[in-house]
Amino acid sequence: MTLESEILELARKARAASQRTAELPTAVKNAWCETAATFLENDKAKILEANSADIEEARTKGVPQPLLNRLELTEPRWHDMLSGLREIASFPDPIGSVRQMSVRPNGLRVGRMRIPLGVIGIIYESRPNVTVDAASLCLKAGNAVILRGGSEALRANLALANALRAAAKETGVPEDAIAVVPVSDRKAIDILLEASEYIDLIIPRGGPSLIQHVSHHSRIPVIKHDAGVCSMFLDVSAAAAMAVELVRNSKMRQMAYCNGLETLLVHRDAAQSVFLPVLEMLRSEGVEVRGCSRICALGDDIVPAQEVDWPAEYLEPILAVRMVDDMNEAIDHIRTHGSDHTEIIVTESYQNSQEFLRRVNSSTVGVNCATGFSDGFQLGLGAEIGVSTSKMHAYGPMGIEGLTSEKFVLYGDGQTRA
Repeated sequence: MTLESEILELARKARAASQRTAELPTAVKNAWCETAATFLENDKAKILEANSADIEEARTKGVPQPLLNRLELTEPRWHDMLSGLREIASFPDPIGSVRQMSVRPNGLRVGRMRIPLGVIGIIYESRPNVTVDAASLCLKAGNAVILRGGSEALRANLALANALRAAAKETGVPEDAIAVVPVSDRKAIDILLEASEYIDLIIPRGGPSLIQHVSHHSRIPVIKHDAGVCSMFLDVSAAAAMAVELVRNSKMRQMAYCNGLETLLVHRDAAQSVFLPVLEMLRSEGVEVRGCSRICALGDDIVPAQEVDWPAEYLEPILAVRMVDDMNEAIDHIRTHGSDHTEIIVTESYQNSQEFLRRVNSSTVGVNCATGFSDGFQLGLGAEIGVSTSKMHAYGPMGIEGLTSEKFVLYGDGQTRA
């Protein structure tokens, strides 16, 4: 069997399975989530062994440290993965729900019923936990899913999928609704991107080269989950102690994730009172600060920033810092160099906080909180497919409802068109 025929057969089976998953009772989908969590726990040793083999091979191939960090199934990630499955089981089933019922002048009642999208292809790098998160969300939303993880995580992805498919067989869910592309050949991606007969949506998660390749070659609608160039603006009225802790948490907690802080914007009148304590904290944490000329004047150890630093997603202990004259300049910087992911203002001014929320149109915008809250689990969505930076259909962390669409439903009692 050729690679093309193998991938298309996998897609064809997923399409057939999607017709059944669309009609699965809520109890069956919830049972699958609970059983999948149990089966994963039972296979934990085997899955972690596969993950270790992936990491070792990736290290010998010179995979950068930020990607290695994303690749590891740490204990907290394992816990979150299983917690996400069980939380999704507790969520209301969106499929079949009707909203916006209205009555037309002729008495016809019109509403919108939520329906699955069909077959969703997820193309992602590293992060084997995405395999479980994506499968659980897609299935709870009545979809089938085709998962194409990076070659660096192939062993772990296949081991995880085996447990998910075994749980499907156990609970009456079609196994082919959870498919993992079993080869590392990158040609498989291009075959998927042309399989519009079988796949309804493509979601790429990864670096700029992957996003650009998928967007350029896909014949299927794409929702991009692009780089996380997250920014924080320290306003003139920011409380220094709060700023220190928010910058620390946003940068240091999980640098390998897309919701980590990459750019810090400092109001010129907050440079001495607010930024200097932040700078001391960054030094103590071993973070390299790359600053504009005015920021460089505040410390001999600050590296002069280049133009490439402003839109950079470092995923490591490097932070770009720029001094701005006012909020207008901060917002202009975000609009010019940001990735529409997450932006935070630290301020004691209610007026400034509301202006920032209104004018900044990234997918998540916040006041006096860490960037890490741009996360489906933290926002009450359970596990997430990712953070969409495409404004069409879904924007921001995508949970279950983001993986559905709506159809119009009509209730009449004999109405005819004039």
